[in-house]
Amino acid sequence: MLLLFAVTRPFATTQWPRVPAFVPIETSALFVIDLITAVILFSQCSILRSRALLMIANGYLFAALILIPYLLAFPGLFTPDGALMGGLQSTAWLYILKHCGLAASMTGFALLSHRAPRAAERDGRFPPIFLSIAATAVLVAALGTLCIAGHGLLPIVATDGRRFSANWILYAGVPISVLYGLAVSLLWPQRTTILGLWLWLVASVHLAGVPIAFFGPSSRFSIGWYTVVIINLVANSLVLVVLLVEVSNLYSRLLEAVRAQRAERQARLFTGDAVAAMIAHEVKQPLAAMIMRARTSARTLSAPAPDLAKARDSLDRIAADGLRAAEVIDSIRANFKQGQRPSTVVDINKLIADTVSLMQADLRKRRIRVRTRLETLGLAAPGNPTQLQQVLVNLITNAAEATSVAGAAPPLELRAHAREDGKVLVSVADFGAGVSEQHLERIFDPLYTTKPSGMGMGLSICRSIIEAHGGRIWASPNNPNGAVFQFTLPAATRP
Repeated sequence: MLLLFAVTRPFATTQWPRVPAFVPIETSALFVIDLITAVILFSQCSILRSRALLMIANGYLFAALILIPYLLAFPGLFTPDGALMGGLQSTAWLYILKHCGLAASMTGFALLSHRAPRAAERDGRFPPIFLSIAATAVLVAALGTLCIAGHGLLPIVATDGRRFSANWILYAGVPISVLYGLAVSLLWPQRTTILGLWLWLVASVHLAGVPIAFFGPSSRFSIGWYTVVIINLVANSLVLVVLLVEVSNLYSRLLEAVRAQRAERQARLFTGDAVAAMIAHEVKQPLAAMIMRARTSARTLSAPAPDLAKARDSLDRIAADGLRAAEVIDSIRANFKQGQRPSTVVDINKLIADTVSLMQADLRKRRIRVRTRLETLGLAAPGNPTQLQQVLVNLITNAAEATSVAGAAPPLELRAHAREDGKVLVSVADFGAGVSEQHLERIFDPLYTTKPSGMGMGLSICRSIIEAHGGRIWASPNNPNGAVFQFTLPAATRP
């Protein structure tokens, strides 16, 4: 855009034919763009309750509403001679106020973005959005009335319907360039946010157009005038386009989250149904036998000549059925308890390689890389390979999730080596968000989780498996950021 302005500058004063439809089309398009941008910003403000968003939203609303009197006062647009209302200076001053108001709102946005939210805002007491909208509309009405009804009192900046006076630089160029320059400098630290970055770009484009629009002989319907008007239209469209793209991305992420939550809920329901069906199927029979024998014993004891031996036999059978029901429950728990499956000598290197290969599709989807550092020979431990692989899957999954949340670039690190005390040490390190000190002591407790959607069972199961194998598992902070989960297993001869 700077290159375009530089190329246009030598021909800025060259007059082009006046296109009657250009002004209403361009002004109407700019009105719609600024108004939609304001509506989206107000919507975000109602959710985030940010005074900075409230400021910039009212700035775009001001820029949109002031175009109404601007269009009505434009010379030669609705009537051949003069304007529909106002005088020769009305449109020029409304143009100046439009840019000054938008630049001032950008400056206010930058200043308020640095301020931490007040307690009143966090507690829900926030300036009513509709009140700010009404105040902006009243301000536009007052300024429009002043520029239209009091056009004779305004300083002269336009000599006729096309040309501007020498005062145009003083009254328009200087305040607009100062305000946009201030906005550019204050918005520069805000470029790390999407809205701050694109507002900075819009302010920069308006500032870059100042030399063509104000310095030197200026007139309407010249090459410079058409260039500045079109570039301003494009610049104001940038924020709207970015906001629409971000809204679309938010809807996409929300849909993915809803689908993932629905799939997780279905998986939990399926697992719960399966466990419930297993318990009901296995426990129902001994319970039914206990009920039947209890009723038989009751009838036996209530007979005129109670058969005590038969009643005692029924009670013994009830006790046996109770023990059998307890054994059934224990057998069901054995499906979820660790250390109940056959043990063998596990090649740790092969186990890690197989686990990474198993999870490769999910890691690739998350754009997570894995780096392994393993000893080449003699790294083995006695245990159940399926259960040990379950531990690695849990730890790698947690590390990948932490890395995805933090947006960290370094890969996950999987290490395994034999220690001098006869233990095999395996570690999974990430460079993600890390685990705070207050969570490290309880992170392996059942039903304790730091994730919004977690169940608090994954690390607890990992600890149960490792301890059942005679090992130990713990977590510690990584350097410079992230977390390291490590566990030890008794070493064995390589299979």
